[in-house]
Amino acid sequence: MNKNSHFLAVYKELYKAFGPQEWWPAKTRFEVIVGAILTQNTAWSNVEKAIKNLRKAHLLDPEKIKKLSAARLARLIRPAGYYNVKAKRLKNFIAFLYDKYGGSIDKLASGKSGVLRESLLRVNGIGPETCDSIMLYALKKPVFVVDAYTKRIFSRHGFFRQSCDYHDVQRYFMAGLPKSEKLYNEYHALIVRLAKEFCRTKPACISCPLKGMK
Repeated sequence: MNKNSHFLAVYKELYKAFGPQEWWPAKTRFEVIVGAILTQNTAWSNVEKAIKNLRKAHLLDPEKIKKLSAARLARLIRPAGYYNVKAKRLKNFIAFLYDKYGGSIDKLASGKSGVLRESLLRVNGIGPETCDSIMLYALKKPVFVVDAYTKRIFSRHGFFRQSCDYHDVQRYFMAGLPKSEKLYNEYHALIVRLAKEFCRTKPACISCPLKGMK
């Protein structure tokens, strides 16, 4: 079996083991975007607390965050950590959204993937993983998200080195899988599930769903 077909085989094993993960947990596309920015360098449980604060204050809306002071925004998202930095990054995204798309998430989502990705990556504070999470989970674009878990699992299985560049890893996956937003969505969620339960820093290989795969 070549490595391209092996990417799909791994997906099938993970899906059989864990079933659908139903990502991203959010009520709106804008909430997904906020979550993608807030989850940088922190646990998702902390992001949920920050989003809960924004929801309770009825502020999970681009126009309302646009009008909100950076200081109050920072206080509300404090549970997510690095709150002053992340408040600025959220503001940067909002400025981009209004400058380029009149504040409309629908207009943002209608853009072509390549152009949209380049534009998002120019927003200060949005790197490749955050950009692609927004593209995939909020805007429904077929872009594979790579994270530290992805590199850990697949380098341990010999697909590539853990030091491999983000975009190289992404190309491996997208070359080895059908182009499908739903598949990329589910695959990344399954990778995270595997990393948290089995392929930890100290792996639990004996009971891993991928045990024995060559």
